[in-house]
Amino acid sequence: MLTPVTLATVGTLDTVPALSRPDLLGAPVAAFLADWPDAPAVGVAAIDPAFSDTAVFTQTYGVLPEVSGNCVVIAGRREGQERVAACVVLATTRADVNGTVKRLLDVRKCSFMGMDDAVARTGMEYGGITPVGLPAGWRVLVDARVAQVAAVVVGSGVRGSKLVLPGAVLAAMPGVEVVDGLANPVPQE
Repeated sequence: MLTPVTLATVGTLDTVPALSRPDLLGAPVAAFLADWPDAPAVGVAAIDPAFSDTAVFTQTYGVLPEVSGNCVVIAGRREGQERVAACVVLATTRADVNGTVKRLLDVRKCSFMGMDDAVARTGMEYGGITPVGLPAGWRVLVDARVAQVAAVVVGSGVRGSKLVLPGAVLAAMPGVEVVDGLANPVPQE
């Protein structure tokens, strides 16, 4: 049985079981959680949508960047075939798009998917895109550091809330590939 660490408070976030508040979840997220056996380990917390972006979110809600996960969508092409991956990294790091991600996608060049395309294809709001409930067939690459966090905060599919779940549970989600070196530390200023 999983320990629902998500029901504790992370920073000033007050989490409740995610399935108890489907109104705080993007439609694909709610659909995925409804069928996922580990869903009881996932919490959700309402936030002000104006404070959804990482820097202002961590500052406003007292969530350490070391437990705040970012999900970015990367796309590239090879032989006319598009290759897409969602990459989950901590806010203290940046996805190694031109190194590790490019190599894993086996493409010569890749880049962040455009906002409108990412929103349309995920069914999630920009600033709320999460690895939970992504389209079938997309690769989900999770930096190994994320898997080690006791409780990681990620998007919920909408800007007005965040999911909180154990990093190990996220790493065990169907289709997830845990990757050492997916991200590099952000240089300190």
